[in-house]
Amino acid sequence: MDAQYPLVPVAPSHPGEVATRYRYHDGAGEIGVIGSVTQSFCGTCSRPRLSADGKLHTCLFASAGTDLRALLRAGASDAELLDIIRGLWTGREDRYSELRGRLETSTTRVEMSYIGG
Repeated sequence: MDAQYPLVPVAPSHPGEVATRYRYHDGAGEIGVIGSVTQSFCGTCSRPRLSADGKLHTCLFASAGTDLRALLRAGASDAELLDIIRGLWTGREDRYSELRGRLETSTTRVEMSYIGG
């Protein structure tokens, strides 16, 4: 394949980058591969996701989220929301990519299209 589409590895542009990137040798473009099955990145994940209905998901493979919309509608201040989000993120235990081979049962996950995959 390298004879037809020669690729050169590209260094990560920031900590926690999830794609292994390559650029075409001729400089005409770049591709990236997200290999969460073979190269779990749970420990360096920096991507919480907010769904359109106001739920914060701390994992791409989450089965549920925290309803921030309800907190906003109840009058939570910016400082209160920040404390809640910080607590959710620092206390998270979701490591689906690391654990998926050891899970005994299939878990229901939110669809990636729902949280911006």
